[in-house]
Amino acid sequence: MTRLTSAITGYWDDAAGAFDDEPDHGLRAAGTRAAWDRLLRAWAPAGPADVLDVGCGTGSLSSLLAAAGHRVTGVDLAPRMIERARAKLAGAGLTGRFLVGDATAPPTGDERFDLVLCRHLLWTLPDPHAALRAWVARLRPGGRLLLIEGRWGEGGPYVGGAETLPWNGGVTAGDLTAAVRPLVRDLRVEPLSGDPGLWGGPVGDERYALIAEV
Repeated sequence: MTRLTSAITGYWDDAAGAFDDEPDHGLRAAGTRAAWDRLLRAWAPAGPADVLDVGCGTGSLSSLLAAAGHRVTGVDLAPRMIERARAKLAGAGLTGRFLVGDATAPPTGDERFDLVLCRHLLWTLPDPHAALRAWVARLRPGGRLLLIEGRWGEGGPYVGGAETLPWNGGVTAGDLTAAVRPLVRDLRVEPLSGDPGLWGGPVGDERYALIAEV
């Protein structure tokens, strides 16, 4: 593990306790939860599907997908995030598998999935292009890649060295489309900034979903 990766792991481990306080992280408000549930049901393949949630955090999106009948595997670098994801699904009476590991190389062996989901993770990765290739390789023929991303500005580095990350501060829909298009058969982008229900209030930055088919 590099020094930067260790710092990133430590940051998200420390953030796990308060992570769900953000409306779009914890999905505690009924309206916010319903807004994400509606979109995930529209984006996910017909179930039950095998889903890989990379950078799953505390498992809020995994929980919605499991409740919709999908078989969910979540991966996160931070052990405390994984602990909370396991507890969240167990507390809701849902089944899911959660693994500590690098989202760029999920520890799932030769398994293949119908859907690979990633939300607001690419900006934290030292090599996002390698991650995209790895995720597409985990999909079955006809599988779907779902990237929920955005561009929220440079800001200050959240850990020392983060300013060197290729997509520090997020990635625009145009740049992500250019990176994904050579890897997939078809893709589309859906803007999300204009739906305050998803975020717990209005947002002024670029947020979107990229849905790709392989």
